[in-house]
Amino acid sequence: IDEFLLKTSVPGMDMIPAHEDLSGAEGGLVNVIAREKILKRVLSTVTDFYDVILIDCQPSLGLLTVNALTASHWVLVPLECEYFALRGVALLDDIIKKVQINTNPELQLLGILPTMFDRKTVHSREVLERISEAFPDKVFDTTISRTVRFPETTVAGEPITSYASSSVGAASYRRLAREIITLGGVR
Repeated sequence: IDEFLLKTSVPGMDMIPAHEDLSGAEGGLVNVIAREKILKRVLSTVTDFYDVILIDCQPSLGLLTVNALTASHWVLVPLECEYFALRGVALLDDIIKKVQINTNPELQLLGILPTMFDRKTVHSREVLERISEAFPDKVFDTTISRTVRFPETTVAGEPITSYASSSVGAASYRRLAREIITLGGVR
C-alpha cells in the first residue's frame, strides 16, 4: 500500500488516488477466494496509523463497492438531490443489508448527505423531503449546495477547506464534520 500512498498539502492527510487499472480490477476479482475481503485485508496493514480512513466509491453496486463496504465501519451516502438518485439509495440500502448479513455485521449507515442541493428549487426540496421520509433520522442536517468552487478544487487537487476555506462549500463540510463527531461517528 505504501507504493500508492500520496502525501497531501494537509498535514496528517494522505490519499491513494484512483488509477486507470482500477476499472479492470473488478473482473480480475471474480475468481479470487474471499474476494469481498481483499480491501479489508490490505487496509488492516495501515489502520493503526490513521484515525479515519475514507473510501470513496463509484456510484455502482459492484464488487469494488462490496469490498469497500466489507472494509468499513460506517457508510456515508452522498445523495445528489435529483429524483433518479433516490432509487440508487434504496438499492444501496439493500446492498448494505446483504453485506451486514454476509461479510460485515458491524457495518452501519452513518447517514445520507444531500448534495448538489439548491434551496431555491422545488425539485431539490422535494427530493430532500422524500429521502427524509424514507430514511428518518438518517439524513444529515447539513446539505451541500451547488457551487463553482467544487470543480475548481478538483483541478487544483486540494480539499475545498484548503483551496477556498471561506467558501460556502468549505463551511458546509466543516458543519458536516461537526455533525458526524456529534453523532459519535468518529471515535
